[in-house]
Amino acid sequence: MKDFKKYYSIPATPEYVYLALTNPVTIQLWTGEKAEMSTEPDSEFSLWDGSIVGRNIAFEPGKKIVQQWYFGDQPEESIVTIKLHEAEGGTTSVELRHTNIPDHDYEDIVDGWNSMYFGSLQEFYEE
Repeated sequence: MKDFKKYYSIPATPEYVYLALTNPVTIQLWTGEKAEMSTEPDSEFSLWDGSIVGRNIAFEPGKKIVQQWYFGDQPEESIVTIKLHEAEGGTTSVELRHTNIPDHDYEDIVDGWNSMYFGSLQEFYEE
């Protein structure tokens, strides 16, 4: 199991970034794929038309999202924590921490975070 931590800069306020990560309609706008998402703790979610699935654990509007991502029958929960920090010029510094990523999925997950997840979100707000 491996952990991944990285900061991303998104050209939007933390409130807008939070909505983009939690509102299924907005998620579909920037991913181009069907999404199921709720801000209710213990609710299930599905992103990229089922490519990413898991359980929502906790939310702090405009500040923090905590989720469990499913990777089959792994013994330890894979936890994603996204913290949103207000930065200069109305931008957001996103602090991502993803724990307990299965070794064989690590490279694909890191690439997904960089290119598909936060890469797509950066492009969405830059347009």
